[in-house]
Amino acid sequence: MIRIERSVTVPGLALARTVSVTAALGIGLLAAPSAQAQSADMTFFVTSSGPGKGADLGGLEGADAQCQKLAQAGGAGAKTWRAYLSTQAADGKPAVNARDRIGKGPWQNAKGAVIAKDVADLHGASNNLTKQTALSEKGEGINGVGDQPNRHDILTGSQPDGTAFAGPDDRTCKNWTSSTQGAAMVGHLDRRGLRDDEPSKSWNSSHPSRGPDGGCSQADLKSTGGDGLLYCFAAN
Repeated sequence: MIRIERSVTVPGLALARTVSVTAALGIGLLAAPSAQAQSADMTFFVTSSGPGKGADLGGLEGADAQCQKLAQAGGAGAKTWRAYLSTQAADGKPAVNARDRIGKGPWQNAKGAVIAKDVADLHGASNNLTKQTALSEKGEGINGVGDQPNRHDILTGSQPDGTAFAGPDDRTCKNWTSSTQGAAMVGHLDRRGLRDDEPSKSWNSSHPSRGPDGGCSQADLKSTGGDGLLYCFAAN
């Protein structure tokens, strides 16, 4: 804390005190990194909100645009952002793996904590993705188990290794274009679930969505502890 004293009428003394206070203020400003500078270094975040149409994200392009928009608002819009989402083979188009979309790493959150150093680390047992580190683009935590409302279900459409699902079962709400019928695989950002097993602790592959609207609506996602949120990674 800087104490500013009243100057006295001694020639040169008031000026000297003013210079000292100014210098002290300058040192303090240099020593404290700004929140904006930290956000500019951010290469990973969880979206604070989804588009609002359940798992209908407008496909991968719409999901990426949501990541880009929120990154811009958070001060990190100069990077190229990708949503961590897989798609399944359909209509003559091959599957897309989430792990192949997000760059090489390393990735860090808005407060500088490193989530993973590369793709292998992200999908390994030693990654640092937890409720404490899976922060939004604003540097804020996301509600998990025990919070109201629980929002820990994050859309991924992915297997534990970050690859797409094969076979006829929908795990991507029709490749992120449905807000009614279908199902989407979700992960738990807080690594907690109803049981003490690996799926409950998985950040990217815990369980498929479900609900009375068909499995892909905003209400369906909320009913199991989600809100249509995404993991976003800087790919460059």
